[in-house]
Amino acid sequence: MELSKTRSSFYRRLYVAWLIDSGTATSVPALMAATGMPRRTAQDTLAALAELDIDCTFEQEAGERHNAGRYAIRDWGPIDRDWVAAQLPRLKSVLGYP
Repeated sequence: MELSKTRSSFYRRLYVAWLIDSGTATSVPALMAATGMPRRTAQDTLAALAELDIDCTFEQEAGERHNAGRYAIRDWGPIDRDWVAAQLPRLKSVLGYP
């Protein structure tokens, strides 16, 4: 089965949300390292989480400047986090992520 742009975008968003929520990758550089995706793709994917009603917020570190902080998932909206966790090997495989 060939992966459509719509499906790959959806899977990428789910995987990024899981990486953030699990604490595995909570910044753009960490997402880039975990997935190999370019900076712009990581930034665009973060911005697109709201389209799935996933509430992802940036938490600024106290007293820090220049966007020092981390992303956090506040609410998964209609997405079942447990389903995403169970599908991680398949998501990584079809997206070609390490």
